[in-house]
Amino acid sequence: MILPMLTILLITIILFVWGKFPPDVVALISMLSLFLFGILNLSETLSGFSNPTVIMIASLFIIGEGLSKTGWTALAGKKFMELAGKSTSRLLVIVTLGSGVLSGFVSNTGTVATLLPVTISSAWKMGTLPSQVLMPVAFGSNTGGLLTLTGTPPNIIVSNALSESGYESFSFFEFALIGLPLLLITILYFRYIGYKLLPKNKTNNKPVDIESTLHKWIEAYKVHNDYYRLRVRSISPLLNTTLSAWELEQKYNVSIIRIKRRNPNTLKGIPQFIEFPTPNTEILYHDILTVRGETEAINILMVHFRLGLLPLEPAPDEMRNNLINQEVGMTEVLVTPKSFLVGRNVKIGNYFKRFGIQLMAASRNNKPLLDRNIRVKAGDGFLIRGSWENIDLLKSQHENLVICGSPEGLAKDVDDLTTKSYIALGALLLLIVLLVFKIVPGAIASLISAGIVLLSGCVPIAKAYKSISWTSVIMIAAMIPMGLALQKTGLAEIVANGLVNGLGSIHPILLLAGIFLLTTAFSQVINNSATAVLMAPIVILAASQLQLSPKPFMIIVAVSASTAFLTPVGTTTNAMVMSAGGYKFKDYLKVGAPLLLIFLIVSLLLVPIIWPF
Repeated sequence: MILPMLTILLITIILFVWGKFPPDVVALISMLSLFLFGILNLSETLSGFSNPTVIMIASLFIIGEGLSKTGWTALAGKKFMELAGKSTSRLLVIVTLGSGVLSGFVSNTGTVATLLPVTISSAWKMGTLPSQVLMPVAFGSNTGGLLTLTGTPPNIIVSNALSESGYESFSFFEFALIGLPLLLITILYFRYIGYKLLPKNKTNNKPVDIESTLHKWIEAYKVHNDYYRLRVRSISPLLNTTLSAWELEQKYNVSIIRIKRRNPNTLKGIPQFIEFPTPNTEILYHDILTVRGETEAINILMVHFRLGLLPLEPAPDEMRNNLINQEVGMTEVLVTPKSFLVGRNVKIGNYFKRFGIQLMAASRNNKPLLDRNIRVKAGDGFLIRGSWENIDLLKSQHENLVICGSPEGLAKDVDDLTTKSYIALGALLLLIVLLVFKIVPGAIASLISAGIVLLSGCVPIAKAYKSISWTSVIMIAAMIPMGLALQKTGLAEIVANGLVNGLGSIHPILLLAGIFLLTTAFSQVINNSATAVLMAPIVILAASQLQLSPKPFMIIVAVSASTAFLTPVGTTTNAMVMSAGGYKFKDYLKVGAPLLLIFLIVSLLLVPIIWPF
């Protein structure tokens, strides 16, 4: 079985390096080969798809999507931009440090899933490419896992192995004695060396920039020309009456777009905002009415109803702060030639219950239509406003309307926080608590948190599957059996025993180096948890035979298992940034090899000092 196993392993590595086929396809071919050659039985071959790690990864993508959809990603991206300014090197430091610290308490995959959209957005806004900042996020998270006992599975594996063998296990923060120096080295590496090696790969994942999009709409539709905010005074006859009593649309040709309450009270059913006022909407004291109408009509309205005119912010800020939020958005649509809308009369500012949208402005032949009453023609463009959910439902009206741009991307660029934002953050914090205190297994903890995100509506259930990177999930699930096959055939143990026994008889430092190189070699192609499980008993046995403390050798196992910098399949985090950064196999080798060498040297210098033989 050893020869077929070795052949499959080598062919798998060659296919990954070649890059001709998608990595998940290569992993599936490798998995099937292990079964067809009789190396693994059926249950062993498919074991990766029932592995808790795979379930946890899929759940973490949903949690990350929840943070993204509820504003935390956009807010973090904004803070990243403020801290980084226009400096790419400063952004590299921020994302590497951020991913490293966060992964000390959250799983590496959870860290990358959370920071991935933030980093992509920050890179594009800064004018650089995602490929120049995403690999530091992955490498930083791998290194940051060494800050705590629960930061990464290999830490737990080596600590438990010590305890089961009768030795003292590692404390929660003991790994930080080597993890913190290595994280600082990683930051300095990308700041002064790594950024020169990072590729400039062009990708098509540029996120929507809400600010530039609003500017484009303002220019195309002239929406700021008849847009006003009016305050209801205490002497206004509108007080405590409904909109239907005054027929503002018919008599004054003015549309009420939105109402902001001065004294919202959720217990009494008084919300802060009424996004789409209806004829039955009651006007209260100090309400702020966002209206649209010609200047003359607005002046008449102000005098007749004794309303105060509020100063407008710059048009983009006005739209951004008053018309778009986590619940309600805007987008641009085009009327198709066969649309039932062609030939119909519509009024700008009206709310159409059938679609759940409000018409804000119109254009024809790239020129804004200033009339309030429009007879629709094919090709007309409309700026519409509605809930993000209703805007998404318009996709089903593709025969009548074509949505322009990416409303979903625009929604993710909204950085104001709502109740759902704090629910999503609470789900993440709950995950951290469950993992740190080991209340439930990691997969169950992630499922609980993901369930909260879904049931609370932070991520619509219909969108949950789309938020998962199935390429990464399938590739990892299909590669897990490779580690099992290496152990089952005895190939890994033959190589490990030969290297450890040979070097151990010369000097402990050489044994440390041998363990590091062997472990990191395995971690480049198989799951780092499987690597740690494989190496831990061999290392403890070798240290016992040489009458040395096993602690420094087990720390080396944990460190080197987290140094899968040379391949995209070494860790989940590497795989997660691969497609987003447009990385090739050689990119990991080029950027990761120098850092791996530095880790080896620093570990050989510090580990024997911190944990004597």
